[in-house]
Amino acid sequence: MKRVVRDIRLLRQHLGHGGWKRERQFAFRLLLSFDHIEQSLVAGAEIAEDGSGLVANAGEDRRPRQVDVDDGRNRLGRTFEGFEVGIAVFEIEIAGSRAFKGAPPARANAGVVDRLLASGCRIVGKTNLHELAFGVTGINDWAGTPVNPKFPGIIPGGSSSGSAAAVAAGLADFAIGTDTGGSIRIPAACCGVFGLKPTFGRISRSGVVPAHSSLDCVGPIATDLDWLEKAMAMMDPGFAPETIERPTIGLLEVEADDIITEAVANAVAESGLRIKSVRLPLMNEAFAAGLSMINAENWTAFGHLVGNGVLGADIENRLAASKKVTASDAYVAENVRRKFRARVDKLFGEVDVLALPTLPGLPPSLEEARSDRTAINLTSLVRPFNLSGHPAGTIPLPPVNGRPVALQVVGAYGCDSGVLNLMKQLARTPAQQKINGS
Repeated sequence: MKRVVRDIRLLRQHLGHGGWKRERQFAFRLLLSFDHIEQSLVAGAEIAEDGSGLVANAGEDRRPRQVDVDDGRNRLGRTFEGFEVGIAVFEIEIAGSRAFKGAPPARANAGVVDRLLASGCRIVGKTNLHELAFGVTGINDWAGTPVNPKFPGIIPGGSSSGSAAAVAAGLADFAIGTDTGGSIRIPAACCGVFGLKPTFGRISRSGVVPAHSSLDCVGPIATDLDWLEKAMAMMDPGFAPETIERPTIGLLEVEADDIITEAVANAVAESGLRIKSVRLPLMNEAFAAGLSMINAENWTAFGHLVGNGVLGADIENRLAASKKVTASDAYVAENVRRKFRARVDKLFGEVDVLALPTLPGLPPSLEEARSDRTAINLTSLVRPFNLSGHPAGTIPLPPVNGRPVALQVVGAYGCDSGVLNLMKQLARTPAQQKINGS
């Protein structure tokens, strides 16, 4: 292993620290393969500074604990073996933050990690993320900002930035992220891949930080919908694929840039499925309520870190502002949650799924994101469904002006397999097939 580590250092020096290159993409694939052969994350640790920002710093004592569970068989009717998966590490030992740099290794895997290992997955690396999973851009000046492989210079999106970027770069068959206010769907959209936020509570959050959340969901990011479905089957033994015949798509009227609205409407129309235009009152109120809830819950979990000089400036400022959320604000947010969820549920008496943009506008460049504090508005169309708890996925559409565009699909509570099926039906359009190269 010492020789491997030495060779990795030499290769890293040879490749340099510049932008994303094909040669370095190959090096990542090779070195991360060493990683799972050695049953250690030391290879990932040695290449963490190569410039891509994809892999989190980790040592041999932080490797995933192996499990001996014979339950790799699932509702898809076969055992999964030999798949490579990247994990967005959000545990007390790292969390993408200097604050936990010296924390001891986790005593056990998160529950979802054990299930993936038991299903035959090989973990090829721990991915970087926006600090404390509390950001939209994916910019992390301490742990590293992942390069967006398909759209260099554009934000990778957050908070599960490294997971989406690693999948887009072909470094893993799928990756795991968490979504509290769009943190799977936003980076998947920015990096031009697929992502799914499952129904709230469907996938175990055991071992996920923060321990208590009324919004957060663990879910997959993948290059195609088949892998998204396989990942769900591995993470949830009760998941079973389904086919919705003659579905009705509810095209939701939302506030978004004209070019985004047009791209989404065209994608839905090209599917040839039945379409019904629908409206959903309280979207803006649900967005604001979702912000209140995440701020209150993250202040409870991480407020003690403010003022200690261990946080990035953006997270320090956002957490400090989170303290201002009052008990009255939280009460109002809960009332909005109840009313909004009822409104969404009612719509599913008329349509099978809702279709709307994932992002309300084109995502900013890294430079633009650093100088503009309004990036949080990118979550205006995804965050409401964290509040309501409904499953929601994102499909990449053809880029506009060189920047990514994505279609969001929302389903009824608990109908995650229905969402995936409708995502497949919507992704059969000529434009989508052109993206996939088929």
